[in-house]
Amino acid sequence: MSFTSIIKNELSKLYIGKLESISLLSALLRNTAIIDKNSIKIMTENSSVARYIFNLTKNLYKVDIVVTVRRGYNYSKKYIYMLQIKEKVNLIIQDLSLNSDIPSRYIIDDDVLTRMYLRGVFIACGSINDPKKSRYHLEFIVNSVDYANFIKDKLNEYDLNSKYLKRESKYMVYIKESEKIGDFLRMINAIHALLYFEDIRIYRDHKNMINRLNNCEQANVDRAIETAKNQVDDILFIKNNNAFDLLDDKLRVICDYRLKYPEVSLNELSKIISLETNSNISKSGLYHRFARLKKFSTALKNKR
Repeated sequence: MSFTSIIKNELSKLYIGKLESISLLSALLRNTAIIDKNSIKIMTENSSVARYIFNLTKNLYKVDIVVTVRRGYNYSKKYIYMLQIKEKVNLIIQDLSLNSDIPSRYIIDDDVLTRMYLRGVFIACGSINDPKKSRYHLEFIVNSVDYANFIKDKLNEYDLNSKYLKRESKYMVYIKESEKIGDFLRMINAIHALLYFEDIRIYRDHKNMINRLNNCEQANVDRAIETAKNQVDDILFIKNNNAFDLLDDKLRVICDYRLKYPEVSLNELSKIISLETNSNISKSGLYHRFARLKKFSTALKNKR
């Protein structure tokens, strides 16, 4: 079972009151139903969602609902659940504000109803990638640009930074940031899914941080080795051109120690020199001496 199906199953088992049921059912039917004057037909591949829509509609409107189950297209192993309502069709359409792209104000009149509506949109047409298997991604597939804008704006009222784009004949409203996806799961009260998502997110963030630190440490090691190699090359060039005696005592000391310890970092070399010569030299002081040595070597190369 996919992560999305697990979330929808969890949401389909949560108890809600009558007003919340109207808002949630409005979103469910708006995104799953085919509506005409005589009937409302709902199709879904999720049995929990089909049962949820059946129970909500039955409890709110006391109508008979015809349920049909059949195999998916092209010999798919999945089943398609079809619900058909032929009673009180006009009442349901008016009551749930299904006759326009944007629902009436009373459907989303306050924070609780807005959250219920967005929960219904997710159950109907939303999906979230399993954070363990792929990148963070939450999306809703809707069929009009006005409705996509409406959903985007409602999500962004909760600072979720959602966007939308056209995908073939439909529109995708999406959220990419892991923290925002977690906030959305918290907002629609998918607590078990949220705990799973946050556990994986924290683990991945920790693992990424360790990888970045390791990469940074390796880069520092590589830079130290490259710097030491360049310093050795400068010293050998000076010696090979019989210019070593032109250096002052301080530079000759660091040259001798660099040739003796060609792979250690400046920090380590400063400690070795300080210990073996009983004279304190800092990493900064050593850096400036090698800078002078580099300048001398460059001048010698230009002269040659």
